[in-house]
Amino acid sequence: MTTTTAPSNVVVVLLDSLNRHLIGAYGGTEFDTPNLDRFAARAVRFDRHYSGSLPCIPARHDLLCGALDFLWKPWGSIELWEEPITAKLRAAGVATMLVTDHPHLFETGGENYHTDFLAWDYERGHETDPWKTRADPSWVGAPSFHQVDFPYERSRGWFRDEADFPGPRTMAAAARWLDETVGHHDRFFLLVDEFDPHEPFDTPEPYASMYDESWQGPHIIWPPYTKGAVARGLLTTEQARQIRASYGGKLTMIDAWFGTLLDAVDRHDLWGDTAVVVCTDHGHYLGEKDVWGKPAVPVYEPLGHIPLLVAWPGVEPRAVDALTTTVDIFATLAEVFGVSCPQVTHGRSLAPLVTGQSQRVRDRVLAGVWGREVHVINGDGKYARAPEGDNAPLSMWSNRWSTMPVLSRAELRMPPPDDRAFLDRMPGSTVPVIRQPFQPGDLLPYWAWGRFSGNHLYDLREDPAEDRNLAGTAAEKEAADELREALVEIGAPDDQLARLGLA
Repeated sequence: MTTTTAPSNVVVVLLDSLNRHLIGAYGGTEFDTPNLDRFAARAVRFDRHYSGSLPCIPARHDLLCGALDFLWKPWGSIELWEEPITAKLRAAGVATMLVTDHPHLFETGGENYHTDFLAWDYERGHETDPWKTRADPSWVGAPSFHQVDFPYERSRGWFRDEADFPGPRTMAAAARWLDETVGHHDRFFLLVDEFDPHEPFDTPEPYASMYDESWQGPHIIWPPYTKGAVARGLLTTEQARQIRASYGGKLTMIDAWFGTLLDAVDRHDLWGDTAVVVCTDHGHYLGEKDVWGKPAVPVYEPLGHIPLLVAWPGVEPRAVDALTTTVDIFATLAEVFGVSCPQVTHGRSLAPLVTGQSQRVRDRVLAGVWGREVHVINGDGKYARAPEGDNAPLSMWSNRWSTMPVLSRAELRMPPPDDRAFLDRMPGSTVPVIRQPFQPGDLLPYWAWGRFSGNHLYDLREDPAEDRNLAGTAAEKEAADELREALVEIGAPDDQLARLGLA
C-alpha cells in the first residue's frame, strides 16, 4: 500500500481561462489535451471546484492572499493590511519562483503580486504587454491583425516559430528552472502563471487550422465580449465556429508545452516529495448560451465551474466531489509550508480531501465580480443575486486606488476619492482603509458596467446546463437567506447587503 507523505515542495500551474468542460480528463472530446490528461491520470480530480473572485487579478488575490476580493474592490494590488503567502514563505526560507507571461501582473492594479517572490521571470509579448515600440518590419509569420496600435500587434511579428510565443517560452522557462534548481533548495514553491489559453487565440500552424480546416482567410483571434452574438447577427455561425476552434488551437498548443514541464518533473522524479497543482482563474464563454468572452452576465457554469487537479506524494488518482474554491489553494499552501498571513482569510485546506481524511471542507462557495451579481453555490445549486434596484449603494475599499487599465479607453481612469470617502477597517484589521461610496450616476470601474437580468437560481444536480431559472419560486427565499448568512459570516460590506436587498 502506498504511503501518503506531506510534500516538501509545491508547483502550481495556473492556465488562464481554462475551460473545464473542454479538457479530456473532464469528459471533453472537442479538442486534444493529451498532457493535461496525462497529468490527470496521476492526480486527484476535483469535480466541484469553483472560481471565487473574478476575473484575472481578483483571482490571483484569492490564490496568493487567501481572502475573497470581489466584495470590497474590483481589481487591484495587494493592500497595506495584507501580505501574500510568498512573503511568509520567503521569511520561512522557502525558495519561491514565479514564471509568467501574464501582462496584468505588471500593469497598474496588479503590479505588486510578483515582488515578494524570491525571484521571477517575465516572458514578454502577450496581449496587453507593452513589449515593443514598433512592429517587426518583416512581418514574418504574422497574421492579419484586427486591432489598431494594440501592444500585441506590435509584438506578434517578432514571434518567428512556435517556441517564440509567450506560452511556450513560459513553460520552457519553468522546466529550465526545475532543471537548474532541483537539489539546490531545501524547499521550494514554483508558480507558473501562464496566460494561455486566454485570448488572443493566436497560434502558428498546425494549431491555427487544427479544428476548423474549412476556414478561409485570417483566423479570428480576438473573441467578442457580448451575449446573443449569433442571435443578433454580430457573428455568423461560421465565425462562431472559428472563434471556438481558435481557442481550441491555443488550448492544444499550451497543452503540448505543458508536457515539457511534466517531462522536467519526471526527469527529477519530483512526484515523491512535490505536490503539483493545475488550476485556473475562470473559464471563457465560447458560445454557450450564445455568450462570448466574459461579458456582463451571471457567472454560469462554463465560466465559474473550473478544473482543479492535484498530484500529491503517495496519493492514488481518484475523483473528489467536495465543494472547493480558489482561496482553498492558498490555505493548502499555508498548511504544507506551515505559515500564516496576518489578514482574515477564507480558505479551507485541500489536504484532508486529497489524502481522504475528510469528505468535505466547506458547505458553500461565494463567487462574483465586484459590482455585479453575487453568487452562492452549495451542495445542490447556485443562486445569483442581482441588485434590487439601482446598482447602489456600493463602495470600493482600497488604499492603492487603481483598477484594470482599458487600453481601448486610455482616458478611462478611476476617479480619485471625493468628499464622500471616509476611513473604515477591513474585517480583522486595524489599518485604516479608504472607503469610497458610489451612487447612481457615478462612473463605476469597468467590470461593473452592463445591465442585469434579475436573479438566477439553478438546481445544478438536476439542471447542470442552467436552463430552468427557479428565481421567483418558493426555493428562492431559502437561497437568499443562505446568501445573506454567507455574506454576514465573512463580514461583507453592509452596502453589498443593501444593494442586493438583503439588509
